Amino acid sequence: PDTAKEKPQEGEVLAVGPGAMNDQGERLPMTVAIGDRVIFSKYAGTEIKLDGEEYLIMAERDILAKLN
Repeated sequence: PDTAKEKPQEGEVLAVGPGAMNDQGERLPMTVAIGDRVIFSKYAGTEIKLDGEEYLIMAERDILAKLN
């Protein structure tokens, strides 16, 4: 049913990690960069509060699309 569909969320990438490691121990480059606008599932990531601001930390694999 339509009520079961969740609308995706949109946000801006504020920071990125170093990237994941592959099976050979090599670092894989990130496909998103600081400043990118991204779409992600409503339930993706973990919310944290830091210095009174709320942030969402998520794995790159949880990003559905990059807008720019």
